[in-house]
Amino acid sequence: MDTRTSPIRLRIAHLREAMAEAGVHAVLVPSADPHLSEYLPERWQAREWLSGFTGSMGTLVVAADTAVLFADSRYWTQAEAELAGTGIALEKIATGAALNHVDWLARHVPPGATVAVDGQVLGLGLHAALDKAGVRLRTDLDLVDRIWPGRAPLPPQPVYEHEPPHATVPRAARLAAVHEALRAHGATHHLVSTVDDLAWITNLRGSDVSYNPVFLGHLLLDATGAALRGTLFIGEGKVGPALAAALAADGIALAPYPDAAAALAALPAGGTLLLDPKRVTLGLRQAVAAGVAVKEAINPSTLLKSRKSAAEAAHVREAMAQDGAAMCAFYAWFEAALARGERLTELTVDERLSAERARRPGFKGLSFPVIAGYNANGAMPHYRATPEHHAVIEGDGLLLIDSGGQYLGGTTDITRVWPVGTVSAAMKRDYTLVLKGTMQLSRARFPRGTASPMLDSLARAPLWAEGIDFGHGTGHGVGYFLAVHEGPQSISKAVPVPEMAMEPGMITSIEPGVYREGQWGVRIENLVLNVVAATSEGSSFGEFLEFETLTLCPIDTRCIEPSLMRADELAWLNAYHATVRERLEPLLAAPEHAAARAWLIERTQPI
Repeated sequence: MDTRTSPIRLRIAHLREAMAEAGVHAVLVPSADPHLSEYLPERWQAREWLSGFTGSMGTLVVAADTAVLFADSRYWTQAEAELAGTGIALEKIATGAALNHVDWLARHVPPGATVAVDGQVLGLGLHAALDKAGVRLRTDLDLVDRIWPGRAPLPPQPVYEHEPPHATVPRAARLAAVHEALRAHGATHHLVSTVDDLAWITNLRGSDVSYNPVFLGHLLLDATGAALRGTLFIGEGKVGPALAAALAADGIALAPYPDAAAALAALPAGGTLLLDPKRVTLGLRQAVAAGVAVKEAINPSTLLKSRKSAAEAAHVREAMAQDGAAMCAFYAWFEAALARGERLTELTVDERLSAERARRPGFKGLSFPVIAGYNANGAMPHYRATPEHHAVIEGDGLLLIDSGGQYLGGTTDITRVWPVGTVSAAMKRDYTLVLKGTMQLSRARFPRGTASPMLDSLARAPLWAEGIDFGHGTGHGVGYFLAVHEGPQSISKAVPVPEMAMEPGMITSIEPGVYREGQWGVRIENLVLNVVAATSEGSSFGEFLEFETLTLCPIDTRCIEPSLMRADELAWLNAYHATVRERLEPLLAAPEHAAARAWLIERTQPI
């Protein structure tokens, strides 16, 4: 391939021309927007546009004579395929948080040369790492913007109120809770840029980011008065008159989206601004007035929204039941179609499963793109079928389906693996080991305040005992009709920090896996809720927590190797299936759901 036949090569060539004109040796293109979001609005999908790599995480470096994409193990197979012929090399890194690109720049950028990166999408931690490496930075250049014809504008869709009964706490109460936290920090002002924090504080939702019911904006809060007041910097026309009046009644004024930096520059001297260094960009940090003290701490809203109330948990349980009923309807159809010999593909799974979810009450959209991977495609944790590249579901093997929905009363995320044809002994072994890991962590009890990464090894232990491991985290936090990935808790190999303490009300995934490159993948995922455990020792050792499994969908028993299961593990699985049947059967009682109900009963039989 060359620039005449590869659009990626042509774009890289144009970028290098812009680099030469600006006197820049290399350009850093992170997967980020001005809110450091995981899922990016089209306007800020620069790394994908430049490289052709469609994974949700990765960092691109383009130098004068080379280009490198840095991606972790979830994307290696996908990246190798998508980068083929582009001239961009893949650098394999251990985790998405690794800073290998910083080391690379330190080694490859000549002394005195310049690296350009758009400061509006650069996190503070990355900026500090680049400074430490001795890399000379220019953050005032967005060279990609100069060569990107037809770059998307800001999303124009209106925002809307998240209303009762699903919005269980009024906006004024949310603001009061944040106000109390700011007083404790001694802060006079606070900037909130992360879109899920912004949506949680304001009780607003939107559709600016695919799969996330959020909107783009910045919120500058003023804690100097008796009540917390703020300015919401948001795109013109996104807030209607009635909603603007309701926000004003709660002390929130509106201002144009681009004016956030100027407002930070105009803060009064002598004040103290609370900033979360992991959730604000360099561009905004540099705009803060010189006479303002900056206190760095986690956003109070990040901690508050991670702890779902009893009322929110009740709505989440209902959303899980509706989601489970949709899954039953899909799987009943899928198995019947497979038995009839219909031609089914990974794309068919995506279309039909999404359609079943759309029929359920309260459904607002998917929480992430459906991952339907058959055999070798299931070995890529973040695989996604496309019209150009997808598998036909035929012959013998394993079908991995990772999917989820956004409901007014909660966010779901579930992974199941289903047998197609004859399943080999090796497949059953992998499946059973993964299931044992899911169960072992699901049954855990631990002291309140335990750092979430400390729980990671519980799910890995059955796999480690056989010399097997997986490259992604075991569990991520999940929002309440918000982001499917949220913090601060993370059941993973991350280095624990105080805000990762497990507290009642947190919802987290449990999703160990095994991935055999070129063969098959197994992942079994449920969402769980932290609840207070009743312990025989009483309170002498402090409060303990345990998990309530929220996800309601059968776990296929045909893939299990019974000789690897203990009696207590079989008992847990049978009890789980009894709960699934009890909760879902009433939702499938209508005649039109007869096939789904019959499937549910068959797949929840005790073993």
